[in-house]
Amino acid sequence: MSAGINVEDFCKDTARALLVLYRTFPRPHTLFVEDLCGPDQVDEFGMHSDRHLACFSALLWLAAEGYVRYTDTIRQEAVDQTVLTGRAFTLLSRPLPDFDPPGAESLPEAVRLEQQTHAHRLELALNSRSSARVKSAVLAFMDDMIR
Repeated sequence: MSAGINVEDFCKDTARALLVLYRTFPRPHTLFVEDLCGPDQVDEFGMHSDRHLACFSALLWLAAEGYVRYTDTIRQEAVDQTVLTGRAFTLLSRPLPDFDPPGAESLPEAVRLEQQTHAHRLELALNSRSSARVKSAVLAFMDDMIR
């Protein structure tokens, strides 16, 4: 697996996880790896695929870096009782001054402001199925997190 594909998969998994948690905030949610990266077949030794393990590791990394909190893992299948940190929730919710989604200018202000958020940008990027757009949206969110 090339480094580029690994980073693209990480960004897709991250975007999906953040959006799931944003939609269920503030309720803790169990993030199942298969819900984020698709079904997995364990090998004859009970080991998951590299793709599955990369997604699971991405969830643990998000916690270690302060994007999410969780209470426990369920083997390598899920991260249990996961919730966004306050900072992550705030950044996902806050309108971005330099992001205008298509058609936003014709929308009522409240709707326009909702569509100018990192959360909406992540959703648009995932819906576009463009790895470059997903990566750009995730990295923009992460850049704002470290500021």
